Order: sequence, then C-alpha cells, then structure tokens
Amino acid sequence: MHEEATITMHAPAEKIWALVSDVTRIGEFSPETFEAEWLGGAVGPVVGARFRGHVRRNEIGPTYWTPCTVLISEPHREFTFGVGAADNPLTRWGYQIEPCADGDGVDVTETFEFTSALWARPYWVLFGTLRGRRIRNDMRRTLEQMKAVVEA
Repeated sequence: MHEEATITMHAPAEKIWALVSDVTRIGEFSPETFEAEWLGGAVGPVVGARFRGHVRRNEIGPTYWTPCTVLISEPHREFTFGVGAADNPLTRWGYQIEPCADGDGVDVTETFEFTSALWARPYWVLFGTLRGRRIRNDMRRTLEQMKAVVEA
C-alpha cells in the first residue's frame, strides 16, 4: 500500500527541510502524531537516528508510542523514516522536496508505504481503503499547516 500527497510551497527548500526533518515539531502539524522526541542522544535527522512518536489513531485513539528510525536524510531533498523495528520497519513515511517544474515554488510530497509484514495484511485487506483515504487526507492537512508556517 502506498499513499502520497503533494503541495506547492513558496519558501526556500532549506526552510522546508528544517521543518519536515524536525520530528519534535510534528505535533504542530499532524492530526494523529501529537508529539515526538529523539532517543539515545540523537538530536537531529541523521541516518540511523532513533525517535519515538506519540500517536492518537484517527485523532480519537488508541494512543501509543511508536519507535522510528531515520532511513534517508538528504538535506533540502528528502527525509524518510521507518516505523517499528529499525531493521524491518512496518511502515515508511517520508517527505520529498523538489523545485517545481515551472520554477514557481517547491513541491513537497509526503509519502506513506506499508511494508510487506504478513501478519498485518488482513488489516489492510479489510480496512485499507478507509485507512488509505484517512492517510491521504491527514497528509494534505499536515502539508497545508506546514505551508502556512514556512510561507509566513
């Protein structure tokens, strides 16, 4: 399962990167993840850094902490992290930052990818359509709120 949302922002890629890669600010933007913190002495987005997110599924619950690992950290271009086990994440979330083809702004794409864990497939078969729609809508909300901050 793969979902994504893209929005054009009129701000420098450096400013956008600083925002999307600062996991401690996600609670300002995400409808589900209301806080996050770096773990094990990590203080920023380097490959292998660990953090945990505090999630309230569908904004109502259940509420839980989830471990995350930075998988890709390319300043001003891409920030991607895995959720779950560091060596075999259940899901991947990321942000890609690219100049618009027409030169007017920066396209920011948030992505979600469900990996191939066999035990979770029944969930995605039964609820994948609804969950996918929710994820797309939440990604758009997140990006729109980030846009408001970087364009202010």
